[in-house]
Amino acid sequence: MPSLNILSGGAAQGLVGGLAAKFRESTGLEISGEFGAVGAMADKLHSGARADILILTSALVATLAREGLVADGSITDVGRVETALAVRDANPRILATDAASLRQAFLQADAIFVPDTKTSTAGIHVAKVLALLGIADEVADRLKIYPNGATAMRHMASSDALRPIGCTQATEIIATKGIRLSGVLPKGCDLATVYTAAITSQAVHAREAQVLIDLLTAVDQGHLRERAGFLAV
Repeated sequence: MPSLNILSGGAAQGLVGGLAAKFRESTGLEISGEFGAVGAMADKLHSGARADILILTSALVATLAREGLVADGSITDVGRVETALAVRDANPRILATDAASLRQAFLQADAIFVPDTKTSTAGIHVAKVLALLGIADEVADRLKIYPNGATAMRHMASSDALRPIGCTQATEIIATKGIRLSGVLPKGCDLATVYTAAITSQAVHAREAQVLIDLLTAVDQGHLRERAGFLAV
């Protein structure tokens, strides 16, 4: 069966997966491609990777549009995603209501699971927060860094650490079995990122890509977006 090719931030994987069956019924196409750190996805597009649709941060999509890699008029915001803390289902919830309690939570963890600190939205932010809290060097040997948040969360779920903590996009936490959302980062350390969909300028399945964008942003799919961790823009 032919496929719609996607390059997407990991934050949207759960939402896209939840709509895959409806999309297949509407178009006859499967959805294939990659979900990962947004910087890595943009690099793949720059390197010539085939893609019909992108779901990346709004800032990155705007840059790609200026480079002529996105079809005019196709850019559509999907939703806003907060960076959050995760714990395993079996561990107590961690409350971080301010910078001091967030600092303490990181210091008490024996493993900190995060996405790539150079190419992923959440990972870059976590690195900044650890520096802001003055503990980057102190916890460096506890950082467990993976290519994207979804992978980091899966490894956290199966970790043998006693007191692990995860920090990535809320959507990736919600979509992972064995862990749970413990709360968003407190004010001053928080980050909310708008994710945006767009059809690439070289799309083979541009019509079907628009069908997926319409599904992702439909009013009657608001409950699915909310359940997946997407907030209104």
